[in-house]
Amino acid sequence: MQAHSVRLLTLALCTSGFLAAQPVDDTVAKQVIIFGRHTVRTPILPNAALDYFAVQPYPDFSVSGVAVMTPNGAKNELILGAYFRQWLIHEGLLTGHDPADANFVYVRANNPPLIFQTAQQFVLGLLPGANVPVDSYTAPANDPLFSPVAAGVATLDYPTAVAAVNGRLGGNPQTLSTAYSAELALTRSVLFGYPVGQNPPPPAPPEKKDVVNEPIAISAGDSTLPVSISGLSDVVAAIDPFVMEYADGLPLSKVGWGQLNAGSISQIDRLYDVLLDLEFRTPYLDAVQSSNLASHITRTMVQAVTGTSLGGALGTPSSKVVMIAASNINIVGVAGLFHLDWLLPTYQPDVSAPSGALVFELRQSQSTGAYIVRASYVTQTMDQLRTQTALTLEKPPAIAPVFIPGCSVSNATFDCPFWTFVQLEQQVVDRHSVDLIH
Repeated sequence: MQAHSVRLLTLALCTSGFLAAQPVDDTVAKQVIIFGRHTVRTPILPNAALDYFAVQPYPDFSVSGVAVMTPNGAKNELILGAYFRQWLIHEGLLTGHDPADANFVYVRANNPPLIFQTAQQFVLGLLPGANVPVDSYTAPANDPLFSPVAAGVATLDYPTAVAAVNGRLGGNPQTLSTAYSAELALTRSVLFGYPVGQNPPPPAPPEKKDVVNEPIAISAGDSTLPVSISGLSDVVAAIDPFVMEYADGLPLSKVGWGQLNAGSISQIDRLYDVLLDLEFRTPYLDAVQSSNLASHITRTMVQAVTGTSLGGALGTPSSKVVMIAASNINIVGVAGLFHLDWLLPTYQPDVSAPSGALVFELRQSQSTGAYIVRASYVTQTMDQLRTQTALTLEKPPAIAPVFIPGCSVSNATFDCPFWTFVQLEQQVVDRHSVDLIH
C-alpha cells in the first residue's frame, strides 16, 4: 500500500512538472483548411434494392432519392458552419463582417449534388451575411482533385492494385470473414431479425440475398473505384443506412428496425471502415488516388506563407479560410498518405463521420516568426447529429488533435514545423499522380 502511494505521489509530481514545462502557445492562425465530408444523406441504394437484403422493408427518409442530403443533414451542416464561424472569429481569421470576410474565403466542392449542397450549407452557417461562390467542376466532368484517375491526371495499374490489396490479406480475402466474424454475425441478425446469439443461426429467408455469407473476392474495378471487393461491398451497402437513420433522427424503432443503438451501429460500421481502408489506404492505391489532393493542400499553405500565387494551390495567397467539401474516401486517402489517426466518442478509429472534417491550421509564432502546421479532426458525435445540438466554443463538437508522424513535436497539439511538413509531403506524394494546374 505504501509503495503504491509513493508511485502515485511520484507520478503526480512528474505530471505537474510536465504540465508546468509546456510552452505557452504564442502562435496566431494565418490560414485554416477545413477538409470535410458531406453531411447526413439518404442511402446509396434505393429501397427497392436494399429490401432484397433484409426481411423487413428499409424505412423511408423524409426526402426521396439516392444519396440525397436530408433536411436534418442540411441543418446539421449549417450548425457546423456556425460553429466554425465562432471559432474562426475567435482565432482572428474572420471579423464577423461577412461581406468583407468573404474576400478571404475559398470553397471547393466535388460536383455530386450532395457534396456541392453540403458546401453551400456550411458556407451559409460560416458567413450568413455574404454570398460565397462554391468552386466546382460541372458534371459529368471529373474533378482531378477528387477523382484523379477518372480525370486522367493519375494512372493506375489495375493488376498491381488488385495484388496490393490481396497482399494485405495474405492472398486470402476470405480471412476477413473470420477477422470480422462478430460484426458479420451482428449484421446478419439485424438484417434477418433473430437474436445475435442464436445457434445455429437460421437459414436465409426465401427470396432474400444473404450478403453476410457471400464469398469475398478482389478484382479490378474501374477509374472511379479501381478495386472491387465483392461480397464485402454488398455488406456495406446493406449496413450503410443504419448510421444515417440514427444521425438523421429517425425514431429508434426504425433504426435497424429497433435493434440498434449508437454503440452497435459503430461496431457494425467496422465493416465499412475496413472496406474503405483496403480501397483507399492500401499504399499503392493511396499514392495514386490521393497524392493530387494532398499536394494541393500543401501548396495552398505554401502560397499563404510566401504570399506568392502558386500553381496547384487553392484560392489566392490572401485566402484565410479554405473549405474543401468531399467524400469520406478522399479524407481517408489523404489521412492514409500522412499516416494520420484519430479517435473520438461514438466512432471507431479513423472514421470520417458525416460532416466531420480534417482541419489543417497554418500558424505563426509571434516570437520567432516560424510557421507550424497543427492538425485536428472535428466532428459532431452521432448524438449531436441526431439531436441537432447547437454548437458553441463552450459546447463544441468532438475534437481530436492529430499527430503527424515524422513531423509533429511532443506538445499537447502535436505541432509540426511547417517546412518539415512540406518535406514530408514531398516524401509521401507520388509526383506522377499530381496535377499542378487544376
